[in-house]
Amino acid sequence: MNPSEILRIADSLHREKNIDSEIVFTAIEAALVTAVRKFRGEEAEIEMTIDRGTGELTAFVDGESMDQAEIVGRIGAQTAKQVIIQKIKEAERDSQLDEWHDQVAQIVTGTVQRSERGVTTVQLGNMEAILPRGEQISGESYHNGDRIRAVVYEVKAAGNRVKVILSRTKPQLVQRLFEQEIPEISEGVIEIKAISREPGHRSKVAVTSSDQRVDCVGACVGVRGNRIKNITSELAGERIDIVRWSDDPEVLIPSALQPAEVEQVLLCDMIGRAIVLVKDDQLSQAIGKFGQNVRLGSKLVGWDIEIMTAGELEEQIDRAIGSFLELEGMTDELAQALVEQGYLSYDDVAYIEPDALMEMGGMTREQVDAIVDQADERALEAERVAEEQKRLKKEQEQLEKQAAAAAPQAPKPAAEAPATEEAPEESAEEAINSDSEAASDTDAVAEDDDAADNTENSDAGSAPENG
Repeated sequence: MNPSEILRIADSLHREKNIDSEIVFTAIEAALVTAVRKFRGEEAEIEMTIDRGTGELTAFVDGESMDQAEIVGRIGAQTAKQVIIQKIKEAERDSQLDEWHDQVAQIVTGTVQRSERGVTTVQLGNMEAILPRGEQISGESYHNGDRIRAVVYEVKAAGNRVKVILSRTKPQLVQRLFEQEIPEISEGVIEIKAISREPGHRSKVAVTSSDQRVDCVGACVGVRGNRIKNITSELAGERIDIVRWSDDPEVLIPSALQPAEVEQVLLCDMIGRAIVLVKDDQLSQAIGKFGQNVRLGSKLVGWDIEIMTAGELEEQIDRAIGSFLELEGMTDELAQALVEQGYLSYDDVAYIEPDALMEMGGMTREQVDAIVDQADERALEAERVAEEQKRLKKEQEQLEKQAAAAAPQAPKPAAEAPATEEAPEESAEEAINSDSEAASDTDAVAEDDDAADNTENSDAGSAPENG
């Protein structure tokens, strides 16, 4: 390894692998030190320096100078080469780690290489990334050669390689698509304040505009909805609600629950709960299918939203006051104050700050601790009862399934059953007598219609057919 070759290696790796030349020189020096140490022993004091301009190697082993030819000749060029290759691979991995760490939460476009057991491999230039099953939108399928867009979710070292994990389920994907499709966002005129998402189903995006002349919602929708259509198309038809942001929760929460109409918002600041009152005909729409609308709204605004009608709220208030008054030491005034602050269950009271409860009820710390302990016990008891009911219900369902599986199946129609397979043979005389008796029975039934009911008539009439 002559000086010119060292310089050539450093320059080549810098251009092709995007590795800093200084890292290459340092790796070669470390590799040569490791190789010489194998020859001279672990206790040897070794110094290796490569001139960055000329590539000349200066080496001292235990204070004695060694020339470059001696180093390569005595320790073996192959050993030095193996160590250098290993160091260069590590340097390349570290360089790629730094490069891809800067891409985390950014959107990338790649080509699907293959899909095996739900894991999709995506080619991103000279890097292979993976899209795990859990980071894929439900219902999507990927085929070799398909173009795909995703955000870089995680980057980590795996031996001498870099593992890049992609995601199509994170809210950042929605944000990056908005930035690509809506120029006002990339220009900073419109800002995305919050995103809540259930991948493949529905997302809510809260936006605001720094320019009063620009309608933030209209700009995101686009003319005839063309902008939002491009985004929903990329997200497998995922529905996107665009919400106008407000710093006032009483304004933001009704917007977040659209298209439902909200009558009133009651904020319980101490526990971060918002009680939203709606009319009876708006209740199901405010909650949404499987609770999706209120769940996404809660994530968007950062409040625990509870949807109810005015009548339901009154019932809960009456029930809560009655329950609180069962606690020893509780007063009417404190029970009323708790309800006004949004505490509607034992579980709520069990997690209240003691100082806040002391201030609300004018009580001592001992009195407050006693009330909280009682509430905690009753909350745990209620939880145990609920778990027991859930267990019993599950057992009942299993028993019903087992009973249904063990129930005898309906017999096959007579036409399908082999009529003569096991029946004993009968003589010609017995067959004639049997036919005569059947005919006689039929005539008797026909003559006595008043004495026979409809069921017997049916049975008698069908007997010759079944025979």
